[in-house]
Amino acid sequence: MEQVESWSEGIAGFHARFARHFGRSEPRERVLDYLTGLLAPLEKKNAWTMAEQVGQLRPDGVQRLLNHSEWDENAVLIGDDTGFLKKGTKSAGVQRQYSGTAGRTENCQIGTFLAYASPKGRALIDRELYIPASWTEDRDRCRAAGIGDESAFATKNEHFRWMLQRAIDAGIPFAWVTADEAYGQVKHTRIWLEERGVAYVLATKVNDTVISAQGGESRVDALVALQPHQRWKRLSGGAGAHGERIYDWARVPIRYAWENGFGHWVLARRSVDNPSEIAYYVCFGPVTSRLKDLVRVAAARWAVEECFQSAKGECGLDHYQVRLYRAWYRHITLAMAAHAYLTAVRAAEAIKGAPETTSKTSYPSASRRSAG
Repeated sequence: MEQVESWSEGIAGFHARFARHFGRSEPRERVLDYLTGLLAPLEKKNAWTMAEQVGQLRPDGVQRLLNHSEWDENAVLIGDDTGFLKKGTKSAGVQRQYSGTAGRTENCQIGTFLAYASPKGRALIDRELYIPASWTEDRDRCRAAGIGDESAFATKNEHFRWMLQRAIDAGIPFAWVTADEAYGQVKHTRIWLEERGVAYVLATKVNDTVISAQGGESRVDALVALQPHQRWKRLSGGAGAHGERIYDWARVPIRYAWENGFGHWVLARRSVDNPSEIAYYVCFGPVTSRLKDLVRVAAARWAVEECFQSAKGECGLDHYQVRLYRAWYRHITLAMAAHAYLTAVRAAEAIKGAPETTSKTSYPSASRRSAG
């Protein structure tokens, strides 16, 4: 904790890198206060506690920054979904819906995110708030929460593609995209990526169908079941909270025609302890891709949970008390900025040879790997 506190002293320099996006001095200064509060060792990071942390008697300035100040919350681009448990019915997009975070149906908001993972670290780089159809079909309710009439219903897969397109347009260097089956089983998302030449390893459901190497449509589990014993290789998916994640892996070439130097495969991950537990992936990437390359990307999907855990635990990603649509984006953007700052500081400390300060857990669901 002492090291985290010392890191916060450098937040002013980090803030200076994007302070130009705030035209007026008040929001520019409030953002620095907000980032300082998010990085402070507070049990709860809400308007009152953060205002007190920076010497303010009341939370008015913090609330004004999120709700009313003139600034562009899209200026800092900072990718899976996570739930934010809420009380009441007025917070933008809130309803009883399944939250992977809670593992059950809860009254919550759902944010979709894009995470960036590389050998040097990982951070959340983009975000969208999921607005259910029960909201977009009630425009008065939307307006009361600050959701404009131009905001139509969009699926989480559409959010995923929006964020990926923004990353592509911004020139962010990455080599692969990976996501869980909620995204991977959607065929038009896979087609969208292929049209843009974006390599992917996407988890999919057991009964998903693909075009086999012989040209017919086959279920992914049926193709994998035909593989002989020697096609399975025992490989590590990287270090987890309980040591190396060891599984048996196999891949099956699919599609009768490969074009433009890209190939297609079904990848399977089988439990060592219980061989009946098999997860499936659909893959598209350079024809030179090896089995261990696809395994590395599939394993990278788990790191988004680490991003959520650290962003919530260290930077108050889920500590907000806002109801308005725009205010959600503002808080989330600043929390992601604070998390990205800590990631950069940790990477710099690692180069200096400082001891590890975080556990090596997973990689991202809806993320991409750096080209390096």
